[in-house]
Amino acid sequence: MSDSSLARAKQPERPERPERSERSEKGAATLLKALGPALVPGAAIVIGFLVGALFVWQQGKSPATAAHAVFDGAFNGREAFGRTLEKATPLVLTGLAIIMGLKAGLFNIGAQGQLIMGAVFSAYIGFRLHGVPAAIHIPLALAVGALAGAAPAAFAGFLKAKRNVHEVITTIMLNSIIVGLADWLASRPWRSKTAAFSKTATIESSAAIGRFGKLPLGFAVAIAVALVLSFVLAKTTFGFRLATVGGNRNAAHYAGVNVASTTIKAMALSGMLAGLGGAIETLGVLGHYEQGTSSSLGFDGITIALLSKLNAKATIPSAILIGAMRAADTKLQSNAHIEPEIVSVIVAVILLFAAAPVLLKWITKRVEGDGEQHGLRLTSGWGS
Repeated sequence: MSDSSLARAKQPERPERPERSERSEKGAATLLKALGPALVPGAAIVIGFLVGALFVWQQGKSPATAAHAVFDGAFNGREAFGRTLEKATPLVLTGLAIIMGLKAGLFNIGAQGQLIMGAVFSAYIGFRLHGVPAAIHIPLALAVGALAGAAPAAFAGFLKAKRNVHEVITTIMLNSIIVGLADWLASRPWRSKTAAFSKTATIESSAAIGRFGKLPLGFAVAIAVALVLSFVLAKTTFGFRLATVGGNRNAAHYAGVNVASTTIKAMALSGMLAGLGGAIETLGVLGHYEQGTSSSLGFDGITIALLSKLNAKATIPSAILIGAMRAADTKLQSNAHIEPEIVSVIVAVILLFAAAPVLLKWITKRVEGDGEQHGLRLTSGWGS
């Protein structure tokens, strides 16, 4: 064997480089992990808009024209963008209300009724008090609206904690009761003496939430609440208790968490957020409460919560998206000659595809919890 051959034989073998396909797979896996939280909401939004485009095309209209009308009505200028933020404000708060319940393993279907409670009672404070400075009148009306929303939610939480009555049933039933009560108040004792239809009297100017230019100040309140709630859920003991109860009620009990108290507090805070949304809608947009207003805001909050993957901060862009479509319905009808109900179709499809994974996980968790109560399981992962 020659010297050159021996030298080559003695050289250490170089480690083999990973195949290009392996590197590509790792890169794809890393990208998928980074985009993971946004995949389901993003896919739901894309599917929703595709279905909406299909319906528009079936009506013999151009999807491109519809898209331009949406942009024109929602973002083209300060006034349009202000209208979008105006529509988004109660959606942020009702989305937060749903998140608060789901974090504790509770599905608050009653956000709609709680929002109406906040709307009608804040209207009462708004028109009943006279000569009160705005610095007192506005916070007082907001606080009363929030507490009015908290009351029925806390009652549902009490029934859940003390009698194990399912919160979905009680909140749905309370929705009907609240709508009837609010309509009676608006048509009888609190009715405006000058209105031709059932609505409360107009609030005093000292109770009105104004604007900064064209931008509604109520939206700033919603952002502040979202940021505070995000901190509470992630960084405080109360947030940990909520997650523990939501993950496994039995394990939370064994860990020393007062499950009943946490359940009631979670529902009360959920209703408070929805009531605050209704109060801002009354004080910052309508100036009164009337029958049939805000008829879908509470249910749109479910879409916001699931679209944001139960992330409090993510409710802000999610609400702006849905608010933009709600703000553009007039332009759709006037510019593109498309019925505005197409927006409801798109929102419903987005909810359908965004809700499936979260609801499946929630139902599985509840089934496991029922199994634990019957001795079928001994443990379950907290927050799993």
